[in-house]
Amino acid sequence: MENSEQINLKLSKNLAEAARRYAKIYGYRNIQELANESIREKVFENNEFDETFSNKEIELIDSLIEKSQDKSAFVSEGEIKHMLTK
Repeated sequence: MENSEQINLKLSKNLAEAARRYAKIYGYRNIQELANESIREKVFENNEFDETFSNKEIELIDSLIEKSQDKSAFVSEGEIKHMLTK
């Protein structure tokens, strides 16, 4: 079972109805699913709290690890961060 926490969210009648319509039009099962995705986008996408990597970042990390292994020259976390922010 997924580790989750239930919260209560109070919306104005207008916002709740608009959210229901939006959810129905765009294929969400319910307002909860829409709210969950909306919060995730706000909190994690392009944010300093985002703990996920883009495909390009993953490719760079894989390449760096592969090259380091080939040369037996592992680098520090700081060097990896520097490479990723170029």
